Amino acid sequence: MIPNDVTPTTELVKQTTDVVSSQRDKRVRTYTASEKSRASNRRNARRSTGPRTAEGKAVTRMNAVKHGILSGAVVVRGLRIQEQEGEFKELREQCWQCLAPVGRVEQMLVDRIVTAQWRLRRALMAETGEIVLSVDGGLRRRANREPLPLGIFMDPTRDTAEQMEKSTQGLDYLKVVLRSVREDVEREGELTQATCDQLLRRFINEPNHLTRDLLGYRERMAEDADVFTAEELKENHRRAVMSYIERKLAEYEELTGMCEEREDKEDTARQAANVLPSAAVLDKILRYENALERQLYRAMNQLERLQRRREGEDVPPPVTMQLARG
Repeated sequence: MIPNDVTPTTELVKQTTDVVSSQRDKRVRTYTASEKSRASNRRNARRSTGPRTAEGKAVTRMNAVKHGILSGAVVVRGLRIQEQEGEFKELREQCWQCLAPVGRVEQMLVDRIVTAQWRLRRALMAETGEIVLSVDGGLRRRANREPLPLGIFMDPTRDTAEQMEKSTQGLDYLKVVLRSVREDVEREGELTQATCDQLLRRFINEPNHLTRDLLGYRERMAEDADVFTAEELKENHRRAVMSYIERKLAEYEELTGMCEEREDKEDTARQAANVLPSAAVLDKILRYENALERQLYRAMNQLERLQRRREGEDVPPPVTMQLARG
């Protein structure tokens, strides 16, 4: 209800005045906030490190577009090998800041310099990968090597067992043979003719000093048949054969250690030699690097000539020579 002393017209004027006053206050507050924002923007702008000169603005005007196009064409994005686009962009920005190209032609030459450097870096990585593959491949082949075929030790002019004693794989084979003979002697109580025949077959029926030594014990057993009783003869024979086998196994263990040390040194020498890629791979990498270096130096020379000419210097035309064939 409106009080008796307030007319409707007076009340309407009062409400209208309050609304106008409220809107004015809002406009004042909005205007004040906008001024603060603009002042902050001006301060930030003064701290900006963006380009201010005409040349600087020309250099950076299309940076975002050019970065995307160039990196998309040059940076490798494979399933296993993925070059870092950020590294490429950093290289490009450093070259652009250093060389400061102006105009489309200079920009093209700087991009050519960038791509040549990036591809030279890739060639270096390819060389490193080839070296690692060569070195690691040698270690892997030795770890997974197959046993040498027995025929490789067979030479009618040489003792087979003696040839086997010069390598770890040959010694491993001799130890397996001797342990098999030892098991037969322990089971039979003597060196039987069947064991001797089997021993000879293990060397493809080629006698050697090992087979001859063991056969000699069996021959001496027959010679001593008139001296000892059957039980004494068998026991003495068994002890002699077992003693011989144990001595040979101990000798072969010592030889194995010496062979492993020698073969390790040979592997180390081969790894040192493998630090250089193969001749074919090295030739391919060198030809690739030479082509990139020619492209790099040609672009740098052309860029330098353009920039000197742009600065007003009188640059003579390049000297070219054509050699006529006789």
